[in-house]
Amino acid sequence: MSGPRPTPVGVSAGDERPVSVVDIGSNTVRLVIYEGLKRNPSPIYNEKVICGLGRMLPSKGRMGRQNIERALSALRRFRAVVDVLDAGPMHVVATAAVREASDGPFFITAAEDISGVAIAVLSGHEEAGLAAAGVMSGFQSPRGLAGDLGGGSLELININNRKYKQWTTMPLGGLRLIEGGGTNFDKVRKIVDRELDKVDWLDAGTDRPFYAVGGTWRALARLHMRYRDYPMSVLHQYRMPPGEAIRYARYLQEMPLDFFGASNDLSKSRIEMVPYGAAVMQRLIKRIKPSEIVICATGIREGLLYNLLPKAEQKEDGFLSTCRLLSELRARSPDYSRELCDWTDHLFRVLKIRETADEKRLRHAACLIADVGWRSHPDYRSEQSVAVLENVASTSIDHAGIAFISLVIYYRHEGIVRDAFSSRFRSLVTRDMHKRARILGAAMRGAYSVGVGAPGVLPNVSMRAKTDRLILKLPKEQRNIDGERLRRRFKILAKEVGMTFELMAD
Repeated sequence: MSGPRPTPVGVSAGDERPVSVVDIGSNTVRLVIYEGLKRNPSPIYNEKVICGLGRMLPSKGRMGRQNIERALSALRRFRAVVDVLDAGPMHVVATAAVREASDGPFFITAAEDISGVAIAVLSGHEEAGLAAAGVMSGFQSPRGLAGDLGGGSLELININNRKYKQWTTMPLGGLRLIEGGGTNFDKVRKIVDRELDKVDWLDAGTDRPFYAVGGTWRALARLHMRYRDYPMSVLHQYRMPPGEAIRYARYLQEMPLDFFGASNDLSKSRIEMVPYGAAVMQRLIKRIKPSEIVICATGIREGLLYNLLPKAEQKEDGFLSTCRLLSELRARSPDYSRELCDWTDHLFRVLKIRETADEKRLRHAACLIADVGWRSHPDYRSEQSVAVLENVASTSIDHAGIAFISLVIYYRHEGIVRDAFSSRFRSLVTRDMHKRARILGAAMRGAYSVGVGAPGVLPNVSMRAKTDRLILKLPKEQRNIDGERLRRRFKILAKEVGMTFELMAD
């Protein structure tokens, strides 16, 4: 085969060009193109081809020509897609199937010829390291055991904040379990137990979160969401209590494959893997005894990009970084959004509302993205804004946090109302979070009636609390902004905090 000679590709952290990652896995070959190298990289193109490179590995020790040709065809298309989109550097990694197969070297030679870049065939250690980095990219301070389940292997990693000390790789991928146990799940579970017996540090995960990485476990979580009639569709940071996860995993192992066929957004190959992923999860939970199961939507691809960032950027808050970017791209005035953060800082001090660092972080995030839906029709601004939030909230924020911000944005646009839309999120927050969402939403409505989304006004508008009165003080140059709408909104805010409203103007 002809083509350009493979050359290593690097990318600088300040490079704003798109970055492409191709992940050659045991079941699928996937291309993801990210908008740039950032703390929270957003995918702008995502395509996978089911190649089954690891399907013959347990019995034949090789990938097989037909599967290899399918993977090479996918790489040929992916190279063309990257070139058409001028999608910057392309990184290609290969995992368990390629590193273990007897025909792996042949495949790599042909694949490098097509892709034009050097392909990194990851060792078990390297694959675990990238999986750990993926978890670190998706959570602010992860502490617990992570398990990355693929078609060929399971990597377990003990993570503490931004470091990991212990790791292991085991031949427990779905394709291997299909080959080894077939549909006899008693046998499948014995295979899993036999491998887990070899790991002497699983108790390091006791009473800590277990981060479940990989498409099979995401599919399991998707099914569980439907089973629960869960009010949100975001998979990242979806949480399951251990007992419930064990019961549901057992249930999935007992279901016929046509049961999964009713799930029309799951591919046939993914459906086939789900019962085996459920068996692995069930046995892991029994051994580890974690505090909860947390779904992680970021894996080795995001881990690769995370490792390319400078240390200072790795420590950034991924969600707040996304909110700042959204404000820059979609708000009428990013400066006003930042002023709203400062103004609500002042208001919450005046009202003596005590906040944890995370509560303040969520309030700032809500301020930054409160205006991203301003171009939408007024009847749909709240829904459109919440949809934007749900679609981008991929890192460093849990579902309660997403629900809190969604409620704030809804109340900011619709007022303090009760209806089916807001109740969808109320079930995910505590009573205290719901109260703070109402206060913040009402405060934003008041702030927007004063500053009307323009920068330079809010810094001169102060609030005071005196006994049972909430006092708004307008500067002389802004006194004509007073009106029924403004007073009505601030009266609602005052009522939310058990006060009456008073306006003062110089």
